Amino acid sequence: MEKFQLRAGEDFIRLGQVLKAAGLAESGAEAKEVIQDGQVLVNGETETRRGRKLYKGDIASYDGREIEIV
Repeated sequence: MEKFQLRAGEDFIRLGQVLKAAGLAESGAEAKEVIQDGQVLVNGETETRRGRKLYKGDIASYDGREIEIV
């Protein structure tokens, strides 16, 4: 499992942003598409909102990779 560090002073990151920042999606458009298609899980459940806020301890999964927000 990969770790994604929130920036200092930030409490959350949006799902679409973390997919792009972690290299799971090449662009925001690709992130939007895979999320809306139901291909992304957050804490084991399908998530279709790219604006979903992820907080420390949340886990996003896509394409066989998992990212924990730390």
